[in-house]
Amino acid sequence: MDRRAFERMVRGRTRPQARIDLHGMTAAHAHDALRGFILRAHGNGTRLVLVITGKGKRGTDDSIIPERHGVLRHQVPQWLRLPPLNALVLQIAPAHRSHGGDGAYYVYLRRARG
Repeated sequence: MDRRAFERMVRGRTRPQARIDLHGMTAAHAHDALRGFILRAHGNGTRLVLVITGKGKRGTDDSIIPERHGVLRHQVPQWLRLPPLNALVLQIAPAHRSHGGDGAYYVYLRRARG
């Protein structure tokens, strides 16, 4: 991705061609949904997609062992960097405020070969 295209993307000036909302899904269900979505989007020749994870629930911090809030927000970038999706993903960036901000990611996909 060239610098100009990246700047347009992170400033919210480029509209994602497809989106998936993983809000409220379990990690296992969200992982399956994300994998299928990315594979379909790449197969269709889509380049920029928006993955909405949500920011995560804020509970009470009165437990002895701290809980990680926003499981999907932390897991999605890791899933995208693992096979088979890592071969399709060119870049991952936090979304602009107009597209979800901290609760979403832009995923820029490689060109489909063949």
